[in-house]
Amino acid sequence: MADHHARRERRDRAVHAAVARGLLDPDEAPVAAFVDVAGIAESARELLAAWPAGVEVLHAFAAKANPLVPVLALLRRHGLGCEVSSPGELAQARAAGFAPERIVLDSPAKSRRELVDALSCGIALNIDNFEELERVDALVAGAESAPRRVGVRINPQVGVGSIVAMSTAGQTTKFGIALADPGNREALLRAYAERPWLRWVHVHVGSQGIPLELNAEGVAEAVAFAQEVNALRPGQVEGIDVGGGLPVDFTGDEDTPTFGDQVAALRAAAPELFSGAFKIVTEYGRSLLAKNGFLASRVEYTKTAGGRAIALTHAGAQVAARTVFAPEAWPLRVLAYDRHGLPSTAELEVQDVAGPCCFAGDLLARERKLPKLQTQDVVVVPDTGAYYFSSPFQYNSLPMPPVFGFDTDETGTGDVMFRLMRAAETLDELVARSGTL
Repeated sequence: MADHHARRERRDRAVHAAVARGLLDPDEAPVAAFVDVAGIAESARELLAAWPAGVEVLHAFAAKANPLVPVLALLRRHGLGCEVSSPGELAQARAAGFAPERIVLDSPAKSRRELVDALSCGIALNIDNFEELERVDALVAGAESAPRRVGVRINPQVGVGSIVAMSTAGQTTKFGIALADPGNREALLRAYAERPWLRWVHVHVGSQGIPLELNAEGVAEAVAFAQEVNALRPGQVEGIDVGGGLPVDFTGDEDTPTFGDQVAALRAAAPELFSGAFKIVTEYGRSLLAKNGFLASRVEYTKTAGGRAIALTHAGAQVAARTVFAPEAWPLRVLAYDRHGLPSTAELEVQDVAGPCCFAGDLLARERKLPKLQTQDVVVVPDTGAYYFSSPFQYNSLPMPPVFGFDTDETGTGDVMFRLMRAAETLDELVARSGTL
């Protein structure tokens, strides 16, 4: 398990260094995001070590979690592949240097052009529905050779977790072919029997809010279906794409549960997955990146209303949309640092931490007991390396903040080294993406 004490120490050193070097200048750069380079390496090593060496596994990082090209390239260098769900994510994966055989394409609404691109380049393709299967039929019929990296996504219909919007294996969902619906299992078995080039089965139950056991139950259904296909034509299904499915604990710096915990749950529910009969693809996203990034913002003003203190910052819905719009499902910690970037020692007080967007609900934290925040203090929001600053919400035409990768010198100097991963969006760039006259 990652050393959460070291993770916290790296973050503290990075905040202090960022303030000292003007990366959080009150006027020029009041909000910025940071990526823990050493933390990413550590998480990648733990993922690779958690899965047994005797099974062929491609860990395809879910680009939706953080599609920044430097981040993707970093993960590639640590031995991961890439799972993409749009032409944009595919372009980002290519820019990061992923070879076609290390890329997996998933999406419930792939255009014909996307399908042609994937099939012609040897990118793995997971078909979502029967109509898409018919479209692929027509494309495969005109090809010189049959593809080998095509599968179908099933919905095992094993149930939903605590966040319905993140659950993809309920009775009704937009993803995959519902395996228990009348006639679907038989129709899908016929589809595989008629198409020897269908060599994979894909399943993804969900991630955040999904218990490990529920996820494993869905994977077991996919393995059972693959075995049914192989009983009709031995060896046809050569691989199982098990999706992601590892939730993140946002209450502290620890990785709980771990990749090893999930492998143990999968072993218990679907031991055949590890028999060597199948290749495996995983699609982890949040669990790899969430704890390896944080947001930081200066406090611009403080005030009181109705007897409660409020700190107004530059980090709100534009960088933390999920937490602002669904705080019960996506609560985040907020850490207080003084204006010099050192952990605050101020007296604790119940207060709101608000963002800059023009609606009352733009709050990172409501009635949270924190060290009393003052103007020019720094608010840090950890666990935001996935699905936060990498996917900005463009409300109020707020520009995208800069993103810095940071590493620390462990030889004893304690130096922090920063690398600009994404420059702050300029106002000219913002206007340019707003259209032209």
